[in-house]
Amino acid sequence: MSHSLPSRRRFLALAAGAPAAAALLSACGATTGPVAQPGGSVPDRYAGRTRTVLWSTFADVPGRALQDLADTFNRQQRDIYVDVQFQGTYDECAQKAVVGLLAGQAPDLCVLSDVKWYRFYFGDALEPWDEYIDPGELRATYNARLLAEGRVKGRHWWLPLARSTPLFYYNRTLFQKAGVPDRAPETWEEMYGWAKEITRLKTQGKRVAMEAYQKIDGDWQFQCTAWQWGGAYSRGMDVTIDHDATVAAGEWQRKLVHKDRIAYMSTDPAGDMGNQLIATLITSTGGLRKISEMAKAGGWELGTGFLPRHKEFGVTTGGGGLGMFKRVPKERKQAAAEFVRFLARPENAAQWTVQTGYLPVVPAATKSPALAGLLKKDPNFSTAVRQLPHTRKGDQVRMMVPNANVQIYTGLQKIWTGNTPARQAFSEVATRLRKGVDRHRQSIEEHL
Repeated sequence: MSHSLPSRRRFLALAAGAPAAAALLSACGATTGPVAQPGGSVPDRYAGRTRTVLWSTFADVPGRALQDLADTFNRQQRDIYVDVQFQGTYDECAQKAVVGLLAGQAPDLCVLSDVKWYRFYFGDALEPWDEYIDPGELRATYNARLLAEGRVKGRHWWLPLARSTPLFYYNRTLFQKAGVPDRAPETWEEMYGWAKEITRLKTQGKRVAMEAYQKIDGDWQFQCTAWQWGGAYSRGMDVTIDHDATVAAGEWQRKLVHKDRIAYMSTDPAGDMGNQLIATLITSTGGLRKISEMAKAGGWELGTGFLPRHKEFGVTTGGGGLGMFKRVPKERKQAAAEFVRFLARPENAAQWTVQTGYLPVVPAATKSPALAGLLKKDPNFSTAVRQLPHTRKGDQVRMMVPNANVQIYTGLQKIWTGNTPARQAFSEVATRLRKGVDRHRQSIEEHL
C-alpha cells in the first residue's frame, strides 16, 4: 500500500470514521510501522525525559483542569513529560488522528468520545489497555459501569475520563419568582404545567423560554427523550427511530417550539441558561462548573435534578475517554500508562471532578476531602452521582454506525427550526441509517 497522504475523497471517508476507513488505517499500520510523535518539545527544566503527547478536546474550564493535572504530574516525577495539545472538538480530534495515523504520526494518548472510539476499534487501530495496566487494577480503580462501556471481548480499549450524563438544570430564582416548586419536575407533563407561569417572566426585556435544544450533538439529549417516550433510535442493529414512540417524542418537542413557543434551538444553550433566557436546560454533567460560575456571576441560584420521565425514566451516558493507538512505540505506551495511573489516583480524579463537574470515574475519589466536601456543600454536584446507577448505554446504531449521530441531529434540526413533522424527519433519517447498517453490519458484528 502507498504511504502517501489520502486523496480528498478518501480523507472525507476516513474523517467520518467508517469501519471501512478504519480498516484502511489497520492496513496502513501493517506496512508503515511505528508512528512518530506530533511536533513539540520538552522544556529545558524537564530535559532527558520521555515525552508523552496527549491530544485533548477540552477547552475553557476542563482544559485548564487537565493542564493543571499534567503540570502536577510533570513536577512530581523525573522520567516523563506530558505535553497536552488541544485539538478542538471530539470530531475534529478524531479526524486529525485518522489523518495522522495515515501519515505515520499520532499522539500517545487521545481523548475520544463515546461514539468516536468505536471507529478506531473497528479498524484495529487501538491498543488494549490490559497490555500496560493489569485488568485487575483497572477493575479495582474505575467505576464498573463506566469501565464496561470501553470493554469489548474481555479487553479494555477506552478508559473513563470525562464521563457524563445529561442533567436537568433549572434556575431556582426564576422558579421561585414564578411560584412553582423549587425542584426538578418529576414528569414532562408536570414541567409543561409549570411553563405557563415561568414563561410569563422576562429577563433583559425578553420573555423567558422554558428550554433550549442543542443545535450540534442534540441527538445525545434526545436519546433520553426517545427512551422516556418508550422509543429508541435502534434495537440492536435494527433502526427504530421512525417508530411511533420516538416519533411521538419528536412531536412533543415540535409542539413546544412551534405551537406553544416556549422552546427553541440554540447554538449555545448553556450560555442562554447563564443569561437567564431559559429557565431549564438538559445538558452534560461536564457543564456544571461553568454553569455554576455563570449563575454566581449573574446573581441567580442554580438547581439540578434527574431528568423528567414520561412513560418511563431514561438517561444515557456520554463524554470522553482515553484511547492509545497500537502503532505507538512501546516506551511511549508505557509512559502514557503511567500518566493514566496518575489521573486515576483518587485525589487527582477528585480534583478533576471538583474543577469540571464531570462524573467521578474513580469511586474512591468521592472519599477525597475536596470532593467529599463539595458533594456535601453543593448538592448539585451529587446529582449526577446519584443518577448514574439509573443510566444505560446509548443505542447501538447511534454509537457504531458512521455519522449516525450527525444524521440524527440533522433530522432534529429540521423539527426544531423548520417545523418538519417528526414522522417525516425521522423517516428520512431512518432511511439513511438503514443504508449505513447494511454497509457496516458485518464489520461491526465481527468486532463485537
